[in-house]
Amino acid sequence: MDITIAGRHMPVTEPIEQHAREKAGKLSRYYDRLSKLEILVEKAEDQRSYKVEFIAHIDGQDHLIAHAADADLYHGIEQAVQKMERRLTDLKEKLRSHKH
Repeated sequence: MDITIAGRHMPVTEPIEQHAREKAGKLSRYYDRLSKLEILVEKAEDQRSYKVEFIAHIDGQDHLIAHAADADLYHGIEQAVQKMERRLTDLKEKLRSHKH
């Protein structure tokens, strides 16, 4: 799985990138056809919080997107990972139930 991390209105430091890669690397166990993951980190307009967006590119499917916003960037990344885990699990269950 290819992971791309980009920052809007802020630099992506090495600790932020390591944390995001560590958390996002676990997503491939929820759905094995995950080919690419884009992580966008953005400083919100109020300059007091951060927005995190995960875009999952899946072979043969539409993209899945998970958003999170929090005052702590690391907590925002974890929230977005949890949302993406849920979306990947739901997609896998949906595909399994339609095959029978």
